[in-house]
Amino acid sequence: MSWMILLASAVLEAVWATALGLSDGFARPLPTLVFAVTATLSMVGLGLAVKRIPLGTAYAIWVGIGAALTVGWAMATGVEPASPLKLLFIAGIVGCAAGLKLLPAKEPAQGAVRPASPAEIPHV
Repeated sequence: MSWMILLASAVLEAVWATALGLSDGFARPLPTLVFAVTATLSMVGLGLAVKRIPLGTAYAIWVGIGAALTVGWAMATGVEPASPLKLLFIAGIVGCAAGLKLLPAKEPAQGAVRPASPAEIPHV
């Protein structure tokens, strides 16, 4: 389920990035509202996903998929020119993100610092 949330959050990242570009510096109300709502939902989803997925992996996938979708949408709508090299590099981003998902999960290295859970933090 965490992977589905992360994927949905990456899609929302592309939506908010596109809305940000359409907001004209937050001068246009509808794109500004779409930006605010989708940016918030995207961050909440990323926050939920990192409860089960390592932060570095989740963030790389979130950014990679979101960036690839943003550029893909810009090319599909004619806002940005498409080229074979651009498509190759975007495919590389997506491939690297997929590769991170396929790697086996390992325990942190011995001696690695992990954040304390709320139950481990002493109350004063």
